[in-house]
Amino acid sequence: MSVAGWRLRSAALGCPSPQFPGCPRQRGLPSFFRRSLGIMSWDPVNTLCEQLVKAVTVTMDPASTQRYRLEALKFCEEFKEKSPVCVPCGLKLAEKTQTAIVRHFGLQILEHVVKFRWNTMTRLEKVYLKNNVMGLISNGTQNILEEESHIKDVVSRIVVEMIKREWPQHWPDMLKELDTLSKQGETQTELVMFILLRLAEDVVTFQTLPAQRRRDIQQTLTQNMDKIFSFLLNTLQQNVNKYRRMKVDASQESKAQANCRVGIAALNTLAGYIDWVAMNHITADNCKLLEMLCLLLNEPELQVGAAECLLIVVSRKGKLEDRKPLMVLFGDVAMHYILSAAQTADGEGLVEKHYVFLKRLCQVLCSLGSQLCALVGSDSDVETPANLEKFLESFLAFTTHPSQFLRSSTQITWGALLRHEILSRDPRLLAIIPNYLRASMTNLVKVGFPSKTDSPSCEYSRFDFDSDEDFNCFFNSFRAQQGSVIRMACRLDPRTGFQMAGEWLKYQLSTPVEAGPTNSKTNESHCSIFSPAFVQWDAMTFFLESIISPVFRTLEKEEIPVSDGIELLQLVLRFETKDPLILSCVLSNVSALFPFVTYRPEYLPEVLSKLFASVTFEVVEESKAPRTRAVKNVRRHACSSIIKMCRDYPELVLPNFDMLYNHVKQLLSNELLLTQMEKCALMEALVLISNQFKDYERQKVFLEELMSPVVTLWLSEEMKRVLMNSEDFIRYVGADNRITHPVTEDPCGLNRSRISFCVYTILGVVKRACWPASLEEAKAGGFVVGYMSNGNPIYRNPCSVQVLKFFDNLLALIRTHNNLYTPEIVAKLGENFAKALDMLEVEKNAILGLPQPLLELYDSPVYKTVVERMQGFFCTLYDNCFHILGSAGSSMQQDFYSVEGLAALLLNSAFVNLDNIPDYRLRPMLRIFVKPLVLSCPSEHYESLICPILGPLFTYLQMRLSQKWQVISQRSLLCDEDTAEDNPESQEMLEEQLVRLLTREVMDLIAVCCVSKKGAEQNSAVAADGDDEEMMSAEVTVPSNSELTELGKCLMKQEDVCTALLITAYTSLSWKDTLSCQRTTSHLCWPLLKQGLTRNLMNPDAVIWFFTSVLKGLQVHGQHDGCMAALVHLAFQVYEALRPRYAELKTVMEAVPEIQKESLEQFDSKLLNVTLKKMAEKRRKDHFKRLIAGCIAKPLGEQFRKEVHIRNLPSLFKNVQPSLQSDVLENSEDGALIALFEP
Repeated sequence: MSVAGWRLRSAALGCPSPQFPGCPRQRGLPSFFRRSLGIMSWDPVNTLCEQLVKAVTVTMDPASTQRYRLEALKFCEEFKEKSPVCVPCGLKLAEKTQTAIVRHFGLQILEHVVKFRWNTMTRLEKVYLKNNVMGLISNGTQNILEEESHIKDVVSRIVVEMIKREWPQHWPDMLKELDTLSKQGETQTELVMFILLRLAEDVVTFQTLPAQRRRDIQQTLTQNMDKIFSFLLNTLQQNVNKYRRMKVDASQESKAQANCRVGIAALNTLAGYIDWVAMNHITADNCKLLEMLCLLLNEPELQVGAAECLLIVVSRKGKLEDRKPLMVLFGDVAMHYILSAAQTADGEGLVEKHYVFLKRLCQVLCSLGSQLCALVGSDSDVETPANLEKFLESFLAFTTHPSQFLRSSTQITWGALLRHEILSRDPRLLAIIPNYLRASMTNLVKVGFPSKTDSPSCEYSRFDFDSDEDFNCFFNSFRAQQGSVIRMACRLDPRTGFQMAGEWLKYQLSTPVEAGPTNSKTNESHCSIFSPAFVQWDAMTFFLESIISPVFRTLEKEEIPVSDGIELLQLVLRFETKDPLILSCVLSNVSALFPFVTYRPEYLPEVLSKLFASVTFEVVEESKAPRTRAVKNVRRHACSSIIKMCRDYPELVLPNFDMLYNHVKQLLSNELLLTQMEKCALMEALVLISNQFKDYERQKVFLEELMSPVVTLWLSEEMKRVLMNSEDFIRYVGADNRITHPVTEDPCGLNRSRISFCVYTILGVVKRACWPASLEEAKAGGFVVGYMSNGNPIYRNPCSVQVLKFFDNLLALIRTHNNLYTPEIVAKLGENFAKALDMLEVEKNAILGLPQPLLELYDSPVYKTVVERMQGFFCTLYDNCFHILGSAGSSMQQDFYSVEGLAALLLNSAFVNLDNIPDYRLRPMLRIFVKPLVLSCPSEHYESLICPILGPLFTYLQMRLSQKWQVISQRSLLCDEDTAEDNPESQEMLEEQLVRLLTREVMDLIAVCCVSKKGAEQNSAVAADGDDEEMMSAEVTVPSNSELTELGKCLMKQEDVCTALLITAYTSLSWKDTLSCQRTTSHLCWPLLKQGLTRNLMNPDAVIWFFTSVLKGLQVHGQHDGCMAALVHLAFQVYEALRPRYAELKTVMEAVPEIQKESLEQFDSKLLNVTLKKMAEKRRKDHFKRLIAGCIAKPLGEQFRKEVHIRNLPSLFKNVQPSLQSDVLENSEDGALIALFEP
């Protein structure tokens, strides 16, 4: 190319002229590129570009072979990394004449140069690249409507990467250049919008650059925000005005679309700024921005962007004073635009775009409601808006919309309004409560399943939910929210709510039950869960339950509508149905209306009669078939209702005790009439009433009589023999493979039911029998037998004598059950019952987080085969036995803990054969037996009972978990195809998840035993199956006051237990379970180690191991902010405390990858020099964190990412004269472009 040609080209692209001072003449290429090329001229660049075009084509061609594609990719990547001519090649490939794929690759080359080579480029190279990129924006892209979006995106990325490195210090007029570019046309303006948006995202939202550069850029953006906002608003206004003028003219359609594109880009860019800029920019010029956004809500092409901007504005937090101007949106004009836009969008039918817009508008109204609640009644003296009624009506319109998602979106705001101290008393809000309750009556009806077509909601649900299970999960949460809001509404207007509930109940009672087309499969005349009659009954029942509670809490005693309530109760009691689902709803209504019986006790016998009739409920057709789940639920529901009534209103039921007792005895006399659980539920109800005797001897005699059938069965010689021997036991329960038809034949079912009856009854009595809460009543009734040394009374439980009689056989059953898992006994189960000891499917699904099957769940029998019955029997029996042992401590206290040789008895039963007990059985044992045993144990029994049990247990658990995690680690390293076939992925996932859950259970148990101020919070978290990936908090405050409990100190005195606890705690830090790691690090590791140090048993090797374990934890979990913060804090604590005594720790630190030895020496010298004043802990910890940064794991996405280095520029806001930047611009013309990038 000639010199003249180069000049023309450089001028066109805005390149530096060859004649400006300090720049030598160039031929063909700028001299800096000719030097980098050596003897190469422009032709080799063309050749290279041709090769790159071919390579890119091969990589994107679906017909290419994998080998060619990999070779082409390798060529392209090596070119980007190593070639000295990336810039000229990138620019050539980015020319408009190339295909979009090639152009994108050329621009990627330029982006790569800016990100990874900028620090090594000369000033001239930077200026050349910068001007050519700006030239691309000017005239290097296609028309706005033709250009590919990914081309626009990468062009904007390149500019932003340069801005992040040079603005404002070396590129002070960047904003002016962008402004100038935007005046060239819509294409350039849209690219400028993309640049400004990405800049805000990188600097403020994602913060993807060093702190000083981020601070410099953000401060400069803030200083120029008036200009930027003015530019954005003007751009938006001008393009919207042009769009509106041109869209009516068919000949101007393309121009109108171009202006529309710029308008959308301007709105998106505004959205990137308005969530963090000062509020005065948003509310400037009489809230001009808010006015424009409201106007644009009625512009179909721009309304979604406008609604998103508006949503960000009204969701702003901060000072109340700054948020006051947002109340302008409650004005007539703004509210009119919002409502008219919603009506228009909704009136055009279900179109995805309009539906998305409606969701945004709904969110806007919700956030407006939140702002209203924050501003009204606060110190900001904001008055309740005059048109609050209009706002509430529009909000109610969303609550009554067919979309279940939109309905649910309004509930939190309704709750906030109804809870508000001032707004809740406003007559306009009170006036709309009946309308809200009426809407809730509709919303509570469970319709809208995506697979159905029985409601207008279904069509919307297909947009919002992937499956019926997803919708079901959502609706359950939505219904719970509604219940909460209904209760709030009824506290403000209880009479209206009760009246509406009563009318709805009467309507349902008078309407014939129609199963509809979606009837039960087992009985066509009965409802399924989708039947219209059932969904109405279900909704009405929930509504009534939500209404009754606030009626009794809010109204004065004399104001409660007792007569109306009793009338409703009588109607319900008289209602007869054979449909199990409807009957279950009827029972719920009886329970809901039962509080009225406290005012009219004479109706109690009728209630009991209704409930007892339901306890024995059967469907005629089922009399010989297995009961369906729906029938079983009715019977359990009736039992639960009786228990609840006896628990909550024992004094009311006590006068009818004899009638209740006789009825239960009559039912129990027929062994086959009730299941064992149902029998025990009724016995539990009697025990609850007997607590009201408040007479030890009388209650003891009653319990002896009640449990006499159990005594006869449980203490018989045959039962003793069966419970003592595993082989006799499996033969007795029918699991020894003798049956020929495992689907129907079940000769030993009665034997199993007898064992279940005994265990259920013992558990029920242990859980429910208790002494009076009042000490005076307990003393008067003979329940107090003495006082402890601290003055606390020693109680006796009237059930203790009976329960302790059963104790030996119970322990024998537990020992026998544990021995069922030995290989010899498993072999004797044979083919039919080989899986009887496996997990239930429902347990597996819960652990794996799989949704429970929804469809026709109530139609299926509970157990389909004898094997399933056996599986359920073993599982329930195992849990209930340990529930008895876990409850015995808190229930019987001294009577239980004083049993002679209790530790040996428990060790020889509950803890035998642990090696063969699977994780899914060991885990509940720890949770429901060991933990309650420890928590309820008086301190005087620590030495004799708890330590002898927990010592061997913790040692065993440490070995077991270590082996399990080692297997998991090895499995992740090995990929054996044969193993994969034997052990499918789902089974591996289940096993790993079980190990995680067991680990959490063990660490929680250790924490409960050893660390004070623990327990409840961990209990709740560990109990949830499947909650593996819980959110980690970025900031973890490690409680400095965590101290060992008395039991913890007792355990740590024993060397073997102390060792097991410390090894378990510190080894667990590198097991792949982030939740367990964070909890253990935060609450357990340091208190245990600190106690171990006080005994001076630590040798240097042990100290090195503990410190190394923490660093290993960082290598495994460092990518999780929560774990990383806790582990760094622990490592810091260990090093600071132990480094002065153990110089060996310095050796460990020196082995940390990439550690700076000088910095370590500096840290150590300050740590060891006791005469120096210590720095603040935060500074010391930050220094330590930098030292160990080399062993902190990075997230997977960052592990192989090439490091981007952005250099800090000279400080912008220190000793800088205001005139310096303008001097640079004024004193140079030709040299200005070079001066922009002066270091």
